[in-house]
Parts: sequence; C-alpha cells; structure tokens
Amino acid sequence: MRTILITGCSSGFGLETARFFLDRDWSVVATMRRPHPDILPASDRLRVLPLDVTEADSIAAAVAAAGPIDVLVNNAGVGLLNALEGTTPAMAEEVFATNTLGTIAMTRAVLPQFRNRRAGVIVNVTSAVTLRPLPFLSVYTASKAAVNAFTEALAVELDPFGVRTRLVIPGRAPDTAFGENARARMGMDIPEAYAEQGATLFAGMRQSAEPVTRSLDVAAAIWRAATDPACPMRLPAGADAEAWAAAA
Repeated sequence: MRTILITGCSSGFGLETARFFLDRDWSVVATMRRPHPDILPASDRLRVLPLDVTEADSIAAAVAAAGPIDVLVNNAGVGLLNALEGTTPAMAEEVFATNTLGTIAMTRAVLPQFRNRRAGVIVNVTSAVTLRPLPFLSVYTASKAAVNAFTEALAVELDPFGVRTRLVIPGRAPDTAFGENARARMGMDIPEAYAEQGATLFAGMRQSAEPVTRSLDVAAAIWRAATDPACPMRLPAGADAEAWAAAA
C-alpha cells in the first residue's frame, strides 16, 4: 500500500486531497498545525499528525512518526493580500517562512529516504498568481514563484536518484477558507493611498464571472502528479488556472 504525507490538511486543498487519496485506497498521513481527526472519515489507513512547517522540531517529529512514505505534498501555506506599503516586515517573513522555507524544509526532511530508496515524488502546490501579475499580491506571489523555481531546479538535481518533483498550480478557489484565514492571521489594513485601487480590485473579484478552481480540481491534479511519471512539470488545477497557463 502506498503512503502519502500531505501538509495543511485542516481545510481546503489539503483536506480534499486527503479524502481523494483515502478513497483510492492509499495510506494517508494528514498533517495540520492543530489536529482535528474528526474532519476526515475514520480509516485504519489514516493518521493525523501535528505539524508546523516553520518549526524544525515539529518537522522532525512528524516525519519520524510518519515513517516511510512514497509521496510528499507540500500544500501548507498562508495568504497575504495587501499593497506592499501595507505589508510589514513581520508579515512578509511569515509568508516566506511558511510558503517557501517550510516547503524547502519539508522536502529536505524526506529526501534521505527517497534518495536511499531511489524512488519518491514531491508535489509542491503553488498558485496561478505566479502566471499573471496582480496588484496587492506582490509578496505572496514572490513566495510562491520561489517555490516554482525551487521545484524545477530540484527536479534536475534529483533525477539521477529516481525522485520526481512536480508543481500543482491552482487558481482562485472561493470555496476554501484561504482568504478568511489570511485576514484572520494578518488583517487587511489597506493604506489610504491605495484605498481606491483596493476597492476596485475587491469589487471586481466579487462580480467576476470568470471560471474558478474547486478543491477537487486540485486533488485530482495532485493525484496525477503523484501517480503519472509522464505528467508535465507544471499542472494547472482549475479552469481559470488552465486558461492563465495557456495564455502565459
């Protein structure tokens, strides 16, 4: 039986991906900062572990408790929507600590077992905002674009060991709690000079008729990345992400 470890499973993409793999008879290690085992169906193939990807001791404990795995999905992330002038250094550091450095740290932690076994897959979940520049997302976009570059370079480094890396690139997903979580963690105090631009942006988002991404789209893309060695390096997930990728 194959085993997948997924970070950020308390909601959204991570939660849906855990369900998706459980439904297909995989063993799933679902990690989250504050474990809530009852949010996933009871199964003898499920383990729910605490994990904070910004803490080295937490990473070491989770990887040790998980044991041998076949696939790592780096999905844990935090959002930030604000003008750069409204973004404090502490906010920027938190975004990079989780989105970028957390991904790097988790990958580094599982590489010895993958390299020794000469097998394994690393799937990094980033964002379609890396495909098209948008206002008020400069720091968040930078954190995810760094993961794109990291993943593509790492693929070359790990190819001699039979270890694959892939990117799943979701679009806007209004059915998740990602935006609400970002506001709860960091607030959204837009500087006055940017208020008009912000109002236009938020009104456009509310009224947009563009296609969006569903959590199931992301889970299906992660499944393909994990199970299909012939899939491309970058997998857009969701109708909007696919359209943006085609335009890019």
